[in-house]
Amino acid sequence: MKILSYNVNGIRAALKKGFADWLKTTEADLICIQETKALEDQVDTSVLKDLGYYHYWFSAQKKGYSGVAIFSKKKPNKVIFGSGIDHMDFEGRIIRADFDSFSVMSLYLPSGTNLDRLDYKFKFMKEFKEYIYGLKQEIPRLIICGDYNICHQAIDIHDPVRNKKVSGFLPEERIWLEGFLQSGFIDSFRHLNSESDQYSWWSYRANSRNNNKGWRIDYALVSDSLKENIKRAYLLPEAKHSDHCPLGVELKF
Repeated sequence: MKILSYNVNGIRAALKKGFADWLKTTEADLICIQETKALEDQVDTSVLKDLGYYHYWFSAQKKGYSGVAIFSKKKPNKVIFGSGIDHMDFEGRIIRADFDSFSVMSLYLPSGTNLDRLDYKFKFMKEFKEYIYGLKQEIPRLIICGDYNICHQAIDIHDPVRNKKVSGFLPEERIWLEGFLQSGFIDSFRHLNSESDQYSWWSYRANSRNNNKGWRIDYALVSDSLKENIKRAYLLPEAKHSDHCPLGVELKF
């Protein structure tokens, strides 16, 4: 099972940049999308159907903002739109697909771009962790793919010293992510890769991507119970439809 996750920073813009042609070459079984910035009826979904994907969308109430989706070649047993927590679902940040052997969630965790949003990010983080604790009792084999907007360790950011007071690398955010992992999840990329300078997001400023001054803020977190199923995990920085790049995890059942 090849799973990709990609914050496309606007699915309509990504499609204009060749996203569909790229997706065809990946032969992915399932792809989790974040930041769709569109309602389903605003997107030409025929290209997804042509590629053999069932597609499911959960958009924000605010048009052109946030939004998540899941595209899958295998029809899920069930799709859950949102978390049931109103403020999260208003912003279209969680969608889950359940299959026989596991469940996959596409998550778009808020960024803390200003003080108000940072406060909201911490509220989201607290309630999301509680939500997942409960969900894992029901669904122990869970994969949470998405943009977490947090770098876990110094190796995951190009300049840990200068960014130590910047949202995305704040001590409180990193402690939360560490705690989340300790609660029963594996960072699939770091499970198999220890190399530095491996990033999933680059600012559009200062030629950051060409200079590889990036952050690794996108993850495929896999339940401990699926540890032995993880066969490969990787980043795809050559895909350039967004300021993020896709990540992949392959599991064998």
